[in-house]
Amino acid sequence: MALIVRSSAIHAAGCYTTAAVRKGERLAEYTGRRITKEEADVLYQDYPVTYLFGLGDGAIVIDGFCTAMFINHSCEGNCETAEEDGRVWITAIRDILAGDEVTYDYCLYDGGDDPCTCNCGSKLCRGSMYSDEELKRRRAEARKIGQRKKRGKRKALKTKSKSAK
Repeated sequence: MALIVRSSAIHAAGCYTTAAVRKGERLAEYTGRRITKEEADVLYQDYPVTYLFGLGDGAIVIDGFCTAMFINHSCEGNCETAEEDGRVWITAIRDILAGDEVTYDYCLYDGGDDPCTCNCGSKLCRGSMYSDEELKRRRAEARKIGQRKKRGKRKALKTKSKSAK
């Protein structure tokens, strides 16, 4: 499949088809050297942009060096990724017209405090490139922290009012 990289309204550069693509067709393979997540964390500690793709449980990542690394995220992507025998394929989940930008849902699960804001502009945009599951996990964690802070404030107020007597 012939893809080209050019400017994208979603983010900087994106991948575009040069011919129509049928649903189920593979468009590209995500390739690059394989390194541990820990190596990637050290290597890209101060980099604002990375092209890492987690394999399996995420302990190993592909440090992208291919055309597929320019495929942008969309909450309503026209492709999906699938890992087969340690290889990652980008496959069309619907017909794509020649000249259309190729996108898939990144479903991010790691990123520290970075909100990973989404710019896809789709009607169903989550506002983040994190997966629904990761967003739920983060909201639950934020609620726990908020509850701990409220309890701490209540304890401090009780202690203050007792000492004032």
